[in-house]
Amino acid sequence: MANDYKRTLVTCALPYANGPVHIGHLAGVYVPADIYVRYLKMRGRDVLFVCGSDEHGVPITIKALQQGCTPQDIVDKYHGIIKKAFADFGINFDIYSRTTSKVHEATASDFFKKLYDEGKFIEKESEQYYDEQAHQFLADRYIMGTCPKCGNERAYGDQCEKCGSTLSPDELINPHSTISGAPLVKRATKHWYLPLDKYEGWLREWILDGHKEWKTNVYGQCKSWLDGGLQPRAVSRDLDWGVPVPVEGAEGKVLYVWFDAPIGYISNTRELLPDSWEKWWKDPETKLVHFIGKDNIVFHCIVFPSMLKAYGGYILPDNVPANEFLNLEGDKISTSRNWAVWLHEYLEEFPGSQDVLRYVLTANAPETKDNDFTWKDFQTRNNSELVAILGNFVNRAVVLTHKYFEGRVPQNLKPEAIDTEVMGQIPAIKAAIEDNIEHYRFREALKEAMNLARLGNKYISDTEPWKVAKTDMERTASILYNSIQICANIAIACEPFLPFSMEKLARMLNMDSREWEAVGSGEILAPGHQLNAAELLFAKVEDAQIDAQLKKLEDTKKANEAAEAAAAPAGAPDPAKEQCTFEEFEKMDIRTATVLEAERVPKTDKLLHLKIDTGLDQREIVSGIAEYYTPEEMVGKQICILANLQPRKIRGIESKGMILMARQSDGKMRIVSPEEPLTNGACIG
Repeated sequence: MANDYKRTLVTCALPYANGPVHIGHLAGVYVPADIYVRYLKMRGRDVLFVCGSDEHGVPITIKALQQGCTPQDIVDKYHGIIKKAFADFGINFDIYSRTTSKVHEATASDFFKKLYDEGKFIEKESEQYYDEQAHQFLADRYIMGTCPKCGNERAYGDQCEKCGSTLSPDELINPHSTISGAPLVKRATKHWYLPLDKYEGWLREWILDGHKEWKTNVYGQCKSWLDGGLQPRAVSRDLDWGVPVPVEGAEGKVLYVWFDAPIGYISNTRELLPDSWEKWWKDPETKLVHFIGKDNIVFHCIVFPSMLKAYGGYILPDNVPANEFLNLEGDKISTSRNWAVWLHEYLEEFPGSQDVLRYVLTANAPETKDNDFTWKDFQTRNNSELVAILGNFVNRAVVLTHKYFEGRVPQNLKPEAIDTEVMGQIPAIKAAIEDNIEHYRFREALKEAMNLARLGNKYISDTEPWKVAKTDMERTASILYNSIQICANIAIACEPFLPFSMEKLARMLNMDSREWEAVGSGEILAPGHQLNAAELLFAKVEDAQIDAQLKKLEDTKKANEAAEAAAAPAGAPDPAKEQCTFEEFEKMDIRTATVLEAERVPKTDKLLHLKIDTGLDQREIVSGIAEYYTPEEMVGKQICILANLQPRKIRGIESKGMILMARQSDGKMRIVSPEEPLTNGACIG
């Protein structure tokens, strides 16, 4: 299928320039795309790799407001950080530009103007919140009020970050502006909308009938959106940061960032190739592939194609191999909570180890479901796979060739010296790598590439040339000749995945070129070829390094908890739990009881051992309330208990029931007691 095209245009989701890049970005988008592009280029394909910073939108203006600077200051800072991080990890874009460039502004403006002139937009007026002190309409993130679901007084107009509920500004209680603090009024404002509903039939045919080969998660999300019915989507908004709407009477309005950003792919191509960009975007012999995360599927599969269709003359994506999300130590990566592994920090703490992270992220890529990055897995994969298999094999092969043959590929071998059984396995491995990469299965492709290292490591371990050399140098020459040829195959086959390490390996092997077609073709390094000195490809990751990373995350978690506690308004309740049925509630036997005896559970700080009278019986309960109540305070206290909770042994004591407690906003727990003394065993509910 790939050979049906003359060229391939590969784009990556434009990273948002309000923060640095973390491992979730690499795993989900940029490493898979880089593997794909490197592979295609090694095969001699005509490829263009395009990306850039997404620099418009409300979050950037908010960050500028918080830091007392301009939005341009923010995007200049993070554009530089992001661009350097990609370069440091070998993500080799042909161009990495930005949406604040003059070329982009002109391209986006012209795109909008053509659709506007041809009547492709709907013009609608609506009532939106306005800040009379700041003299501007407010985006949802500039509106704050009380969450109607959990009572959080600092909920935003689009989401409550305490309970996680999705909101609209109209749902907030006492909404006010985060810019001036003033209460809000509503004013009429005019915007333009792309009528996605008009393209629904075409999208169904193009995606659901024409692209059944797309990844299940991509195809399924598209189908869900289409089945739910598409609605017109605004392409402009009231803001002073962005590409101005190029229409008379649209002062104070800019292109909505979702409309503006994907045009960045086109403008970046125009910036790089001002005279030939159209062949990459308008020639049907160009294959277009978008690498994105799952949160961008709707924009790249439904919205952007509809924009291109409305404009006319553009090619459409052949594939959109979106990945799921990568979590960190069992928790969702969050930039706002600093729960992430930042690329620039990683390189400070693991200098020269770009390929280790590339390897681990690819081996654990969230291709079909959300996956988890853990530092222990990082250590295990490095030490057990990269060091013990790949690095170990290469080091032994090169060092022994220097020891016994002065660093030259053994020569004057008999034909039978070539191990055809071992070398004959390489073409099948090569074919498997190709098939997996061509179908965007990079995790499986990496496994196959590592099979070359496993093949070599097993071969040299089984043949033990260091022992054979004591009695049979001719056999030793044969073993090391085959081993060095496997090393050369690895240097080529693993290059898309591990570019830094394979550059080092190629330097060791003194290889001038690494063409993909050489893999599995037989002899790559001729007899007598001089090798350079051996270098270690990978270093062992020590426990202390991993412990330091885990402590760093633990410190982050504690800081977040402290910040959340400090920011919580007095008396704010915990988030509401999921609804239960009346039948589920009826199962709970909640009764009054009186504490007869109380003592601390030995060798614990939080547990009290209580003997209680339930009116039905006397029983024992172990409860974690010692930090709130002393044993003396508990004796004689009337409490409420869940009497039919399944018994559980705690510190050797069978605990039969649970005391009802209430948690205050300061985190302290208080016993729920009857307003006046009741008979023990009185039912509650």
